[in-house]
Amino acid sequence: MPNILIIEDDAAFCQMLQRFLTKRGYDVQTSFNAPEAKSKFKNTNFDLVLTDLRLPDYDGIQLLGDIKAVNPQTQVILMTGYAEVASAVDAMKKGAFDYISKPFTPDDIVQLIEKALDAPSKASIKEVVKSPLAKTSESGQNKTNTKITGISEASKKLDEYIKLVAPTDMSVLVTGESGTGKEVTAKAIHDNSHRSKYNFIAVDCGAIPKELATSEFFGHLKGSFTGAVEDKIGNFEAANGGTLFLDEVGNLSYENQIQLLRALQERKIKRIGSTKEIEVDVRIITATNEDLHEAVEKGDFREDLYHRLNEFSIHLPSLEERLEDLVFFADYFLEKANTDLKKEVHGFSDVVWEIFNQYHWPGNLRELQNVIKRAVLLTTSDEVQSEALPKELVHPVNKPNTLEGFSKSEFEKDRIIKALKKTNFNKSKAAKLLQVTRKTLYNRINHYNLDL
Repeated sequence: MPNILIIEDDAAFCQMLQRFLTKRGYDVQTSFNAPEAKSKFKNTNFDLVLTDLRLPDYDGIQLLGDIKAVNPQTQVILMTGYAEVASAVDAMKKGAFDYISKPFTPDDIVQLIEKALDAPSKASIKEVVKSPLAKTSESGQNKTNTKITGISEASKKLDEYIKLVAPTDMSVLVTGESGTGKEVTAKAIHDNSHRSKYNFIAVDCGAIPKELATSEFFGHLKGSFTGAVEDKIGNFEAANGGTLFLDEVGNLSYENQIQLLRALQERKIKRIGSTKEIEVDVRIITATNEDLHEAVEKGDFREDLYHRLNEFSIHLPSLEERLEDLVFFADYFLEKANTDLKKEVHGFSDVVWEIFNQYHWPGNLRELQNVIKRAVLLTTSDEVQSEALPKELVHPVNKPNTLEGFSKSEFEKDRIIKALKKTNFNKSKAAKLLQVTRKTLYNRINHYNLDL
């Protein structure tokens, strides 16, 4: 039975919530103030803590840090009547599972609690930063940040680039379609660098409101602006000695771009409200699925910042460009889904493999992961069947890898070569994969004079 601690100064609401959750089968304790709560979570290993953001005697964000310091695996959900974007962003960055605004319905809170209890702790995915120079753990990596090495030419080239640039301090710009694994690639560069014992801090620039970006990057002092209830270190300080990964960097406002450029040039930052300069030693890796060069030409992105960030660039291939690696990715995501969902599904049926091979995967690795996790959840046998797949996979519209009459020569030629490689040059299997007869395949091979 999962045990939950509710921390809420409104005694009537707290007791009502306790009774409701107890009826739903949870073991629930309550605290009306922070000192009592601290004593309880130090003496009891709670699966989940549900705490108010605004306690009369303590700050909920600070309490979140205290809980994670005692047990990083405990999931924390913050409740508040003040739906502040700044607090939500801060809470999520510091390890909260989620954030819910009052008033909420019973169904809402139960659904959120169930998700939190089923999910792996964020502490196992991203470190809770306790100090700017806190060293990272040398224990095994969580599967979320594990990079899979493929056998395709595209994957081999990617691995070659990572090993080449990782030992340097060059700034790296990672480009590619959405879902191709840009953060995983950035983490691989960090893990293979001399900075690997220090923090890897990932920041989604698209999720930071313009007015909060300065505080998120450089930190602030207590009282420096409305809502600054405590001193806060920024991402640059948190990543000191290590790597700062800025995802979707193209979303930064022009003003924020100037601030970022200045920090990179001077290697010094100042918290909001402070006159003291702090030296930082940070490697920058950025990522985008947009064309930054085009953004520079349009005047939306500073050219000097672009060149500062793009000392070395890596373009991530789409999943369709490395279909030879599909089996490795699928098996990896199957294992991860089994772990997350506590299932024991051992593989995929031949029909499922055929569907996987013929689908064009517009969502890339992220789509593959989501499809497999959903399929594992729906599977009751030891093997994923086609019935567990989404209808857009089973009955795709305008499948780009179906050779309908071999209409476009370059497209056709490329597909033939990919199919032959995937089947180890077994022409019967390749013809089946391409949905043509064996005779048609032979004719097209001769037509293109392919040297096999």
